[in-house]
Amino acid sequence: MAEGWGQRGRPVSEATACPVLAVFAVSVGYWKDPYIQYFVRQAKERKAPEINRGYYARVQGVSYLLEAFLKKTECNCQIVNLGAGMDTLFWRLKDENLLPRKYFEVDFPMIVARKIHNIKSKPPLSKPIIETHSGDSLLIDSHSLDSSRYSIVGADLRFSSDLEEKLKKHKLDVHLPTVLVAECVLVYMTPQQSANLLKWAANTFPVAMFINYEQVNMADRFGQIMIENLQRRQCNLAGVEVCRSLESQKERLLLNGWENAHAIDMMKVYSFLPQADVKRIEELEFLDEKELFEQLMQHYCICWASKDSSNLGLADITF
Repeated sequence: MAEGWGQRGRPVSEATACPVLAVFAVSVGYWKDPYIQYFVRQAKERKAPEINRGYYARVQGVSYLLEAFLKKTECNCQIVNLGAGMDTLFWRLKDENLLPRKYFEVDFPMIVARKIHNIKSKPPLSKPIIETHSGDSLLIDSHSLDSSRYSIVGADLRFSSDLEEKLKKHKLDVHLPTVLVAECVLVYMTPQQSANLLKWAANTFPVAMFINYEQVNMADRFGQIMIENLQRRQCNLAGVEVCRSLESQKERLLLNGWENAHAIDMMKVYSFLPQADVKRIEELEFLDEKELFEQLMQHYCICWASKDSSNLGLADITF
């Protein structure tokens, strides 16, 4: 797939690759998402079973930590989804009666414009936003949407002062417990840029959690092959240096103001997921390359960190 470069230093096709993978996995039955179809067309070609299982683990793993945070805060909190792309989490949380006080999404303005266009033109997407809105009229233009429960902001994540200004304009409350989610986002920034973003988040919110999903163990031979394959597609992982180990991932979080940090590879996450559901999804497709699946899963991880001045027990959140 040809890659084009977004202004944020992240390949434009990153915004389309993930939803295409997701819509295929959903169509096969790995998990339910009735909303992804409104953002991306069904993939024409089958995706490899190891890719589908990996995406399943990613969705379930991030959801597990997110729901643990929502439970600890009793949904009296905010979610800030960084580099959200075509993510459908807002609608799925509404269906599960797990909406926070406010849900924010941030991404490159071009991606935000496309998402807003889809929302405006698809009633199954716009209706839930209208239903949850109260107060003044709903604000919407080509690069931002602001309702009382859901906002989309076009911003460059490399510049935290601009990011904070735009979020506060959309009524971000820094005193409310806040969970920030970044999936395959930090790796496209330089280590200094991702450190600045993490530091900004740690310094801004007294009670917060940061969930990060991205590559790990990239210094070994398998990791180097992954990097070379991406480079051939003109995809530069500017932050891959921090992805050399689970320890380096944890260290980045701790060095930038977070009190507690954890990092585990996706094979470990997969082993912690409810085994009845894992058995169900393993019966969906035959997996021939089990060793390849394990290697792939050992080269992605979920990291999470917290700070908790209100003693909500955020440090206890784990798999």
